[in-house]
Amino acid sequence: MPHCKKFFVLLLLIILLSPFPNFLPAQQKYDKSFYGGLFYISHYMTSDEYKQFAATHRDVETVDHIYETALKFFDGDQSETFFCLAFTFLPYNKILMRLPVIRTVITIPLPSPPNSVFKEKLKNTPKKIFPDSPADDFGDKDKLAHFFANAFLHYDVTIFNLSEFLGIFVEYFEQGFFIQGGYDIRDLIANHIGEFYADMLKKNPNAKPSDAFLVYQLLYMPAPL
Repeated sequence: MPHCKKFFVLLLLIILLSPFPNFLPAQQKYDKSFYGGLFYISHYMTSDEYKQFAATHRDVETVDHIYETALKFFDGDQSETFFCLAFTFLPYNKILMRLPVIRTVITIPLPSPPNSVFKEKLKNTPKKIFPDSPADDFGDKDKLAHFFANAFLHYDVTIFNLSEFLGIFVEYFEQGFFIQGGYDIRDLIANHIGEFYADMLKKNPNAKPSDAFLVYQLLYMPAPL
């Protein structure tokens, strides 16, 4: 997919109006494309190999493992990896949008594997990402899509600070139009950490997502006396 088209699709993700349906059948052979990566990583996250790894590692280490698996799939292309993981980590495969004025609710499908795979993948998604991640079954699973979407935008887009602007915009857009959405300051923090990770990679290609997550812990450091 040409770079301009790829950015356009991610822009649709940021405003949560992606036109891609989720009717594609499961694939046994995954081509080096957006959907190939989406299906490959989603299916991998339902595999016994992945479950065994996740059972013996911390969630942030599991995020690193998923990232490295996707990076290998895309032959080291970090941009393609960020782009694919932004969709892979979406915690929903459709959105309910309430149209303004007439207040009618419509359903918009998002890029996703078959529903059974999606549910299993979501169940197995790392959730303890930050020190204050909620202790429920969902935790901070939604923060990973924010993290990788903004990493992609910041890694590839240089005009003013588009990733920061869109990150703030989507929070207010969700609050006004999407039934599942709402303003969350922690989403914005995840956005900024994704941007920071993109900068880290430009200086150190071996940096891992967990390295960037450590920045969040600075919020919990006691103030100097």
